[in-house]
Amino acid sequence: MPERDRDRRSRPLYAVLIDADNIPAKYAAPILKEITSFGEPALRRVYGDWSSGRLNNWSKVVRDLGLVAHQETANTVGKNASDIGLVIDAMDILHTGRFDGFVLVSSDSDFTALANRVRENGLDVIGIGEKKAPEALRNVCNRFILIENIVDEPVQPKAAESGRAPSATVSGKVAPIEAVPLILQAMDRIEQDDEWYAMGQIGQYITAEHPDFDTRTYGKRKLSDLVMELKRFEAKKIGNQLHIRRVD
Repeated sequence: MPERDRDRRSRPLYAVLIDADNIPAKYAAPILKEITSFGEPALRRVYGDWSSGRLNNWSKVVRDLGLVAHQETANTVGKNASDIGLVIDAMDILHTGRFDGFVLVSSDSDFTALANRVRENGLDVIGIGEKKAPEALRNVCNRFILIENIVDEPVQPKAAESGRAPSATVSGKVAPIEAVPLILQAMDRIEQDDEWYAMGQIGQYITAEHPDFDTRTYGKRKLSDLVMELKRFEAKKIGNQLHIRRVD
């Protein structure tokens, strides 16, 4: 696609490739909703052996959501035909030059090499999978989103009568205090003399080092919500941006 056409787009265009053998159908709608929050899922394909009967739940979802199902039949014992078919398609799509990035929906480490290849070609790779997804797959993506965070939106905390933020964590979430080392590490990597750090820049540094970082993992909707609950930092607005500093 010519560069001028890409420049005219206000939202990045993504090719979404879903491994139906690895991802439950019940997550399809929340996943697509999540993708639309950061880009346009222009191409949406689902791969699996539709003749096996194991993907009956997916068959209805494909119809309801307007996805494109690709039939992949294993001709060799021990080989995952869906994985192979998805990778072949991905390479064909990559060479069209039409898309700004790929969204790979799977928890399978077999797609690590594919994600690496796409990034080598200068495109973004967003991974979406379950907590069981291996570190190798998470780290090779520009960003990796846990399905558990998509389907289990954090509860908006209510301030206590005393005005103090509640310290209790949402069930199944990581305690906010666990994020402190990540924030401090980001501050250490930002080269500046000022003790006040822009919140947005801190978020960028954390995500660059930890592609699977997500404030929803800690039961918070935004990084500012997470930081404001911690006693280790002080916050203030400078212009239109929120800045924080350490409180030792």
